[in-house]
Amino acid sequence: MTTDARRIQLQDNLNRTREAVAAACAAAGRAPESVRLVAITKTFPASDAAALTGLGQADLGENRDQEAAPKAAELAALGLEPVWHFVGQLQRNKARSVAAYADWVHSVDREPLADALDRGAESNGRRLNALVQVSLDGDTSRGGVPVSGIARLAERIAGLGSLDLRGVMAVAPLGWEPAKAFALLNECSEAVRRVDAGATEVSAGMSGDFREAVACGATMVRLGRNVLGEREPMA
Repeated sequence: MTTDARRIQLQDNLNRTREAVAAACAAAGRAPESVRLVAITKTFPASDAAALTGLGQADLGENRDQEAAPKAAELAALGLEPVWHFVGQLQRNKARSVAAYADWVHSVDREPLADALDRGAESNGRRLNALVQVSLDGDTSRGGVPVSGIARLAERIAGLGSLDLRGVMAVAPLGWEPAKAFALLNECSEAVRRVDAGATEVSAGMSGDFREAVACGATMVRLGRNVLGEREPMA
């Protein structure tokens, strides 16, 4: 149960975050509606996710299936249907579960995972919006396909029956200037659009670098701390 004080805090945080994203859009000469705010609710209770949905925040993000699946089920039991974005690294054995509730998967970084998500979506009678996660520095240990492999993976996703290729996602590599990282991601977006002209989404930017991401063309920003506050350490 969300207290009145917590609900007011979330509303205030949400208002400030939306204003900050709108200001970033204005600074980049873009319309505020051109950037979607995905509120990352990981480690926070389902009650917070439900409260945000009630406050009109449509897009919620999670990065671990073992937390996201029960949270999505709890909100569904309340009759709440946010747009769920799965943004974390994903193993194939979790693909079927994620495909049952996620509307977007930002972290598709290899063909076997794309195939598993496709099978999971089909078995659940659903379609998934898929983003190619790019490893901008080539270090795939943190997730992402190397830049050289983008076109092949995009073509694979585009050819699957229950996935819709929608664009690209990346995290700025450690030690990189965000503007450099997101400029490269914009080039990667062009490569995916050559596979499917409609795959125009660019998921980029978190709490510390979303302004640079918006300046470089991001259409989704993934913000958690701004909206929900500081997280407790993971157990």
